[in-house]
Amino acid sequence: MRHFVIRWAVITVAVMTASALIHGIRYDSTASLIGAALLLGILNAFVRPVLLILSAPVILLTLGFFILVLNALMLLFVPNIVTGFHVDSFGSAFWGAIIISIISWILSAFFRGSDGRVHVLTHHAQIKTVQGRVIEPNGR
Repeated sequence: MRHFVIRWAVITVAVMTASALIHGIRYDSTASLIGAALLLGILNAFVRPVLLILSAPVILLTLGFFILVLNALMLLFVPNIVTGFHVDSFGSAFWGAIIISIISWILSAFFRGSDGRVHVLTHHAQIKTVQGRVIEPNGR
């Protein structure tokens, strides 16, 4: 559950940033922004993997470029469900999806552990003590 909340917050910030940078993406209220981020999170978790598998030959043929098109189509779909969230054209959705992907990737890097899973940075449940000598730099 904690992973989902962190991911949702990251997507919300990414969508808000995309709407500030791309003229054709806008939201009327904070509730519509949150709804759009929630729907994008659900689409990315459940629909996107299926679309990636079904379109694998096209993705290979275009050297991965078609993934950007799939992301844009999912962003273009969101206003059909969330009232108050607007995407004017496919071009706006395309560039918005690129910005959302970049911002999400950057922000998610702050919450990922070495195992690839999302961890809350302020929670230290297991602190292990180290036994033995500590080697300090410069031999001191």
